[in-house]
Amino acid sequence: MKPASARIAVLAPNLKRRLSGVTATIARLVPLQSRGMGVFATGPGLPDHVPHIPLARAALLPNDRTRVWHARRNTEMLLGLVLRHVLRRRLRLLFTSASQRVHTGYSRWLIARMDHVIATSGKTAGYLQRPATVILHGIDATAFTPVADKAAARKALGLPRDGQLIGCYGRIRRQKGTDVFVDAMIDLLRDRPGAHALVMGRATESHADFLAGLKARVAQAGLQERILFCPEVTVDRMAQWYQVLDLFIAPQRWEGFGLTPIEAMSCGVPVIATRVGAFEELVVEGETGRLVPAGEVAAMRQAATGLLDDPARLSEMAANARAHVLAHFRLEREAEEIMQVYRMLLAGDSPEAALGNDAETG
Repeated sequence: MKPASARIAVLAPNLKRRLSGVTATIARLVPLQSRGMGVFATGPGLPDHVPHIPLARAALLPNDRTRVWHARRNTEMLLGLVLRHVLRRRLRLLFTSASQRVHTGYSRWLIARMDHVIATSGKTAGYLQRPATVILHGIDATAFTPVADKAAARKALGLPRDGQLIGCYGRIRRQKGTDVFVDAMIDLLRDRPGAHALVMGRATESHADFLAGLKARVAQAGLQERILFCPEVTVDRMAQWYQVLDLFIAPQRWEGFGLTPIEAMSCGVPVIATRVGAFEELVVEGETGRLVPAGEVAAMRQAATGLLDDPARLSEMAANARAHVLAHFRLEREAEEIMQVYRMLLAGDSPEAALGNDAETG
């Protein structure tokens, strides 16, 4: 029988205790990938269901074979370099970049020393000064799925059973454009007495005044009964809150990737999203939703009005949205495309050479 260490082909480090988007990505992918090859996470703050080993053990694995070290943060790239060049571990270093900004000199130095890089969108790849494999994020489309009886689903959540329902979910802060959504809904709902809007998410202490200001604007407009502020819910309950919507709006001013449009579309909900982050690569203009400039209240309200006034088109977009996710954004697709990179690295091949002239470069 092979020793347990022989099953470990890939290490996905998580060096941040607090829950973050990166940690959530690891928690989604590693359990799925571990079914197909020896992928294990390592580090603190990992859920129990994620196959993982202690960080100390990861650093001292037998040096009898080459393994992949898949970093997603600067600290994890640095540790990979220490393991390879100081402790002489046989590692192939892989980095996934989600950042859509010019990298610091330190980050560029680290990235230049990786054996290969994955970018989570074409836009992200454009900020890298080297070739990268573009692999878009995916979601669990079996968890995020349309509901047959929307009225019953709304009743279960204590929401109005009739009328149109528009949602905006995520962290509440200016960067996320929550104020743009609220202002657009104040304008929109004045002419739609049966419609309601939901703002759901968490405002950290530093953004408490921002949230209070939004609530004050809603109260001043007399719409506190129709623009509802709901507390953040756990990930396993999120699908229920998408399923009740007629339209989802992602109003971000800036975003690295942003899963909410995919989650909404997977639940059969058309999306209006700003032209930031990867949103232009997720939402198909005129087919699964609409794309609008960031920060423009009038454009957002106009796009929402056009869809809500055309129920037949909204229904068609709902079907298109679900089909689009099934075709392009299943979690299984993301996991397999990443594993293809693992296999190339373990085989000693150069993924960058395989990209050839089609590589995304900065």
